[in-house]
Amino acid sequence: MIVVAGEALVDLVPGNSTMDNGLRPLVPRLGGGPYNVALAAGRLGVPAAFLSRVSTDRFGVALRERLAASNVDMSLLQAGPEPTTLAVVALDAHGSASYTFYTEGTADRLVADPGPLPENVTTLCLGTLGMILEPGATTYETILRRESARGVLTALDPNIRADLIADPAAYRARFRSWLPDVRLLKLSDDDAAWLADGADPATAAKSWLDAGVDAVVLTQGADGIAVHTTSAEVFVPSAPARLVDTIGAGDTVQGALLAWLHQRDVRMITELDTAGWRAALGYAARAAAITVSRSGAEPPTAAEMV
Repeated sequence: MIVVAGEALVDLVPGNSTMDNGLRPLVPRLGGGPYNVALAAGRLGVPAAFLSRVSTDRFGVALRERLAASNVDMSLLQAGPEPTTLAVVALDAHGSASYTFYTEGTADRLVADPGPLPENVTTLCLGTLGMILEPGATTYETILRRESARGVLTALDPNIRADLIADPAAYRARFRSWLPDVRLLKLSDDDAAWLADGADPATAAKSWLDAGVDAVVLTQGADGIAVHTTSAEVFVPSAPARLVDTIGAGDTVQGALLAWLHQRDVRMITELDTAGWRAALGYAARAAAITVSRSGAEPPTAAEMV
């Protein structure tokens, strides 16, 4: 089973009509990086569970209902009376999203360590706000190190939200401390450049491989997806898509990659050859193309991938 751990939140996405002074109404869409990854994996037909803490408010109820509808196991999901995290989304002329977050005192920050994950867990995926906001970040870090030590395939997508990182140097150092416990590192070119303090993403990827990561997957927007390992570099172009917005595209790539690996019982990604990586990245690119053709984070189902 794949366990995805991190925040669930509500994206407030601009609607189509305009209001006073040209403002567009904000439409609530359920999201959060890890939440979207769990949805993508569950919809693609692999056993997936979500580890987080969600509110008991109306948004929290809706988050749970969508997990259930997407075949995601909720046995590791916690609940509390704190409000749901909100993210106000702004879209540029090309459909690319930027976010303003409202996180103070929200439920997902207070997740508790559930202890060792069930024996049938083969993959653990973390990232985004869950690895930034305390006290939850320390909890997720503890889980990462514990599950890595017992041989679980660990995946990380930092999904940088720079406005929420008060001390960039400290976060970059903490990120580097995770790398020996990360087997699959997936991130955008922009995030790679930020984490490497402006260095070229491909150069940064090589340094992260040297630090212990088995594979670094770099998403390059409309251009495509690349993977760097110690033995290979593979690139696949993006699949054709009718772009509505990019919300959830990177999360879909991560969820689809993990689903592809699980479907083939790949526990050691160092065993993948060039052909294997090309097939895995191609599958992820096709899934992301479906997501960007829809408003908000709506990963595809297995039937849509046929």
